[in-house]
Parts: sequence; structure tokens; C-alpha cells
Amino acid sequence: MPFTAKSGKFNASINTVEFGTGDKAVKIGGENVFPLYSFEAAIENAPKVGIEITDFGMEHEPECIKKYYEGCATLADMARKAASMEGVDFLSFRMEGGDPNGVNKSTEELIAIVKEVADAIDCPLVVEGCKNVEKDAELLPKVAEALQGRNVIVMSEKEENYKAIGAAAGLAYNQIVGAESADDINLAKQLNVVTTQLGVDAKKIVMNVGTATVGYGYEYVVSTMDRIKGAALSQNDNMLQMPIITPVSSETWGVKESVATEEDMPEWGSEDERGIDMEVMTAAADLAAGSDAVILRHPESVKTIAKMIKALV
Repeated sequence: MPFTAKSGKFNASINTVEFGTGDKAVKIGGENVFPLYSFEAAIENAPKVGIEITDFGMEHEPECIKKYYEGCATLADMARKAASMEGVDFLSFRMEGGDPNGVNKSTEELIAIVKEVADAIDCPLVVEGCKNVEKDAELLPKVAEALQGRNVIVMSEKEENYKAIGAAAGLAYNQIVGAESADDINLAKQLNVVTTQLGVDAKKIVMNVGTATVGYGYEYVVSTMDRIKGAALSQNDNMLQMPIITPVSSETWGVKESVATEEDMPEWGSEDERGIDMEVMTAAADLAAGSDAVILRHPESVKTIAKMIKALV
């Protein structure tokens, strides 16, 4: 009896979410096969690559990244140069300086900076908070208001502040809500459930389900993404059919393999190459596990991952 291979194409699909405006708007999601399984069926929207800058500008960046932005006098200059980078689909702006345990920039100051960055580019924009749930609950609704009409992704709402951020971004100002949980399918689903119960359209939500640098408990990331995609497609679970966006760079550029100097660890080789390698390996693994978009920082990483996506999708 001849063997007949079972199709890997599902009747269910991941939601298509569009962000940005005009000709530069991009779509993520829409696939009805497992990640990068373009041999099973055409993938409607290829995964996207974002480039990250922060409100600190070049202040905290490694030298290998500073080199790319030489000559940029302002954050607006950096944003324009980042957005023009080969392989970039969108810009991600992280408001690191808002953290009350750090510099604690005021909401007013950060909103002015966000507007400056947004006005400098015409590509889609993701705005990330400062990772402090109380400050983000104050800051991100103001971001959603200030950027009304830009159709940005506002990241991230969490279980502790979803009412403030979800209602402002997803309802009042018609932005895309980034729902962040920590490497757990049940937490991811529950946050989507309560966000939609606020009245936010499920197709206006993207998920950040957690990430880690490869080698640093990364198996939890793979397991979570794999289970989410499986439930979304094979079980048609509409509370897990939101596309996944993963901020890679904020993890990979902080591990010892990326930051240890060549003087301290000469046997590890080039510091610049190590940082790029960690970012590329993590991003590639995230895409294979289920991410529909990744956020990177180094131009070489962006170019490499964009090339990989083009070859596979």
C-alpha cells in the first residue's frame, strides 16, 4: 500500500495583524502551518525583523553598534538611520530611562522623545515600556494617546496592568496591544482572555510570550512557543491565535558571552562577533519555534536574519 504523507496545513490559522500606516505598513501572522513550514503551504506573511533603539541613544550601546550610528547627533537621527538599515521592517523604541529604579525620566519627557522618534520615520513603530509595571501603566496609555493614528504596537501590557494599557491602547486610541507573559502557555492565554474581555479585538493583539538567550534556560521558550502554536493551529484555540513578537536584543546583549571583553576572555575570540552570534542564534531559534517578528539591535544581525527569512519563506 503506497504511503501518503499527511498534510501539515491546518484549517485554523494565526490572526493577521497589520501595524503602521500607508505603503510602509506591515502584516504579521496569517499562517496556517507550523513555523517556517513553507513546503507545506504558502506562508501569507513572512516573519518580520525590527531594529531597536532606546531613549538613551548611544549611551549604553556596545562599541560595535555605536559605529553604525556615527554622525547621529539626535535620537531622531538615530531613528532615521536605524529605519533605513538593510533588512529592517519596523523600528522598536524602548523607553529604558523611565524605570523608577534607574534614571526615572518623567512621563512628559519620554512622551516628547517618543514623538520626536515617531516624527522622524515613516516605517511601522513598536514602543516598548521600561519594564516597571507601575510606571508602564502610567506611561504606555500616554504613548497610545500621543501616537493616535499611527497604528503602533504598544508593548507591553502585563497581568498587573492590562486594564490601564489594554483599555487605552486597544480601545480608546485604536493601537495594537502587546500582551506580555513569562514562558507559560496558560499565562499567555489568560492575558489574552482578560484583554478581550475589556473589549479589545483579538485581531488587535500580539503576544510577547517571553524569551531568553540561547543557553540560558532557552528550552522553556521553545516549549512555550511550540505549545502555543500547536494549540492555535491543531486545536483552533482562538485565544492563542495572536501572532508572536519577540524582543531578542534586550536579552542577548546583556549576557556574558556578549559583554565580556577580549582582555578578560581572550579564548572566546572577538567581542563584536560574539554579540552578533548570540543575537543571530537566538533570533533564528525564536523564528523556528514560532515568532512572527523579532527585534534586534546590530545591523549584521538584522541583515543575516532577513536573509534567512527570505531563503526559507
